[in-house]
Amino acid sequence: MRARHRRRLDGWLVVDKPAGITSATVVNRVRRAFGAAKAGHGGTLDPLATGVLPVAFGAATKTVPYVMDGAKRYRFTLRWGEARDTDDADGAVVGISPVRPGQTEICAALAAFRGDIMQVPPTFSAVKVGGARAYVLARGGEPQVLAARPARVERFELVALPDTDHAEFEVVSGKGVYMRSLARDLALRLGTFGHVAALRRLRVGPFTDAEAIPLDKFDAAGDRTAASPDLLLPVATALADIPALALTAAEAAVLMRGQALSLVALMGRIPERANPSGGLLRAMAGGQVLGLGRLGDGWLKPERLLVPCSPGPLAERVLAGPRTVGRAGQRIEV
Repeated sequence: MRARHRRRLDGWLVVDKPAGITSATVVNRVRRAFGAAKAGHGGTLDPLATGVLPVAFGAATKTVPYVMDGAKRYRFTLRWGEARDTDDADGAVVGISPVRPGQTEICAALAAFRGDIMQVPPTFSAVKVGGARAYVLARGGEPQVLAARPARVERFELVALPDTDHAEFEVVSGKGVYMRSLARDLALRLGTFGHVAALRRLRVGPFTDAEAIPLDKFDAAGDRTAASPDLLLPVATALADIPALALTAAEAAVLMRGQALSLVALMGRIPERANPSGGLLRAMAGGQVLGLGRLGDGWLKPERLLVPCSPGPLAERVLAGPRTVGRAGQRIEV
């Protein structure tokens, strides 16, 4: 479809990515199916991985960073006894060990990988080295020794031992945590080698696999209902995990002019889980998401506004409620 014939769509589509293709390929296939002018994804999945890949259309692309900052949940299978250059099953074998750890050893070792840790990314990763991606250098025969980076792992649990060669784990982590590195490093700590044999992402921020739609649904030739805009979730869905703050119409008008609000006037309404030193709040008025504000120094400062400033009384526009498009609910223009 030519660019001039593409339509403006705003919203999120949760795709169940199949194994064997890149995240960029998924985005391109879905964008073509919907005839969308603009699309992007909320967090890369390796070709081997399956599961939740949120795809943002139009205005939703501006909320991608907030999705990527959200918690992720994964389930992966670790294959003991083999080190691979990619740290997953797609790579070449570079080391073999006969050691197979037992359940007691595994569970005891997991504690070292929870909380705030330092993690070395896989050699085949998108980390930049001198302006080039590490995986590009590795494929060109120049694998890099990458520096360790801070990572946050909220949960790392053993869930199954299907046989002596494999173990299944579930992980809840923050942004930028590599499951391949967790598998590799856990195996090394247990005196053996290991790599990720299978990986599925179950959640990204507010998006879960329960609402994910298989990619092949959108490949049905001639089935226009398969790519219906009614399948899209509202732009503001991406912000659902961010604490909400209800504003009056007058307060909303101030924020939408790009001005800060004093926290003195907001006392008693600020959610307890909001971080007072640099935390984000989801500004709400009249049941509509206005955008994001950041706390700090006694003020709530506008961070990202999702309702345009146009002529006319702002309070009336805000309290009039959202526009809707089919089942998608809110349609928030940026």
